[in-house]
Amino acid sequence: MPIPPCSGVSSPLFLVIAVVFFVSTSTIQCNQYKVGDLDAWGKPTPSNHNLYSLWSEHHSFKIGDSLMFLYPPSQDSVYQVSETAFKSCDVSNPILKMTDGNSVFNLTEAGVYYFTSGVHDRCGKKQKIAVTVILGNGSVRSETAGSVSSDSSPFPVVFGPMPPASPSSSNVDVGSRFSALVIGIIVVNVLLAAGI
Repeated sequence: MPIPPCSGVSSPLFLVIAVVFFVSTSTIQCNQYKVGDLDAWGKPTPSNHNLYSLWSEHHSFKIGDSLMFLYPPSQDSVYQVSETAFKSCDVSNPILKMTDGNSVFNLTEAGVYYFTSGVHDRCGKKQKIAVTVILGNGSVRSETAGSVSSDSSPFPVVFGPMPPASPSSSNVDVGSRFSALVIGIIVVNVLLAAGI
């Protein structure tokens, strides 16, 4: 004898619930990268002067990842700087100063982030790194990521720059629209099943 279906629940509703379950259980993987891998953040040796540029080139960074800089806080620091300051090794006006010896920087938007040691003359000795963060489609925005605008807070940003308040038309969050659509379908099915 077949088992009767649950009263008030239609098979399309079950399908929608199953889809929502599988979509909501998918994971987003974010990685934390120790800058320099086995080497701590420090002045590269003359024989390995391209340590940080090579390290950055061999990693693919995405929004949500983070960088971990390990160093003795009494001997070093990490400054986030503009592209111009990075190229000229000018650390007089950093975007952000990190000095605790175990500094984590969250990559919250696509673009290029520039970091250097805050210790005098270390930037000129190649203790600096540029990190490119890609969008989901593999492209990079043209402006510097994390650059401070004139209307931003005068206080340092500890966990990376804040994302823009409203996304541009080219960066539409498809996932949230899909979620809203699925929730809407569920509500309609529940209301129809309840006879409302």
